[in-house]
Amino acid sequence: MNNHVFTGDISTNKELIITPGAPIADVKRTLTSDVSEEIVKKGDCFAQEITDKFVSDFEKSTDQMVHVSTFVVIDDVVYMSYYANEKNPDENPQFQIARIVYAPVDDIDNKTFVDLQTIGDCVDGKTIDMVYDTILMQKDETTIYVMWTARTEENYYRFYCPFDTKKKELGKIEVNRFKVGETVNDFSVSGIKSALAENGIPCKKMYSDIGIMQKLSCREENNEKWYYSGTYSGDFTCLIKSKDLITWEYVSQPDFINDSKWENATYVLGDKVYYFVRQQDNNPCGFLTAYDLKNGTWEPAVEVNDCQSRSDFIFYQGNLYLFHAPISREYIGVIKIDTDNIQNSEIVLQAKMHTSCFYPFVQYYKDGELAMSYTVERKHIRLAKFTLSKYL
Repeated sequence: MNNHVFTGDISTNKELIITPGAPIADVKRTLTSDVSEEIVKKGDCFAQEITDKFVSDFEKSTDQMVHVSTFVVIDDVVYMSYYANEKNPDENPQFQIARIVYAPVDDIDNKTFVDLQTIGDCVDGKTIDMVYDTILMQKDETTIYVMWTARTEENYYRFYCPFDTKKKELGKIEVNRFKVGETVNDFSVSGIKSALAENGIPCKKMYSDIGIMQKLSCREENNEKWYYSGTYSGDFTCLIKSKDLITWEYVSQPDFINDSKWENATYVLGDKVYYFVRQQDNNPCGFLTAYDLKNGTWEPAVEVNDCQSRSDFIFYQGNLYLFHAPISREYIGVIKIDTDNIQNSEIVLQAKMHTSCFYPFVQYYKDGELAMSYTVERKHIRLAKFTLSKYL
């Protein structure tokens, strides 16, 4: 029986095709941050509600840096993931820890901290020398997969570890898999490149670490439930899907020349996957598009003023909304997506928050309403409740 965590990449003599990145030539519409007084007033109310409905901070007292949150509520227990640095205040993967925290909704200060991996740990005989993005995904009623990026032997991998929410126990650390066509590799920088090259699929320039976006949405295909998300490394961003949250299959990537970089928010509804991604630092906009799963076509882009930060979709009361950072990471913008024609999407509110609000993640909390986790100045992982219907 093979108990090895890592597998070798498929051998291929095909070269990886690198496609260019550049500003989008054909933009159908631009949503700017120059908004009406009504939208600003709604934003003011939203910012105040986030302050008033503070739930808790989830970092340890010994943490000097924390970032990138995901949460889920299961059986009235909040589970939160992020990465932390206890050595110094830098966002530096050479010092970071992958972690989850959990606490009862009604006893939120009674937190339990679980560290999954840090520098110097060994997996299958390989030593970890960098740890980065840490997320969680709910697999079923009793299982969470904690998922994170770590580097060993100069190669970044996506790791996962099951957590039993009944027993409050961790399982074995394993490596996610990346599938393109019939090619299956470890979900790593080299594995992605090898699988794409073998199948003749071009990609934009990859560099540094790799990530998977934490928001899950699902679709039934051939009587099977498939989960959709996005993955990224540097300028390369694409759609992925999985039946088990372990092996992730390549779906597609925007087919028009664009300026994409890093995180790509995704959400599948019916036969379309809605897609928003930040762009290069000198570009004032991210872009919104949608992929038709039946026709295999991408819609022309709608650009949105954005400070190039991480964004998130949420489906709420029959409509799809995008949360993003329109001006800086001290702002939150909410856009209602027109799922029939994304060019008709409209800004709901634009809020100057009372603190920095890095990388908002929006999820259902209790009683059918929402909460948002976010990073405050890389010092706090914060959770706050709000009622989105008040602004609609």
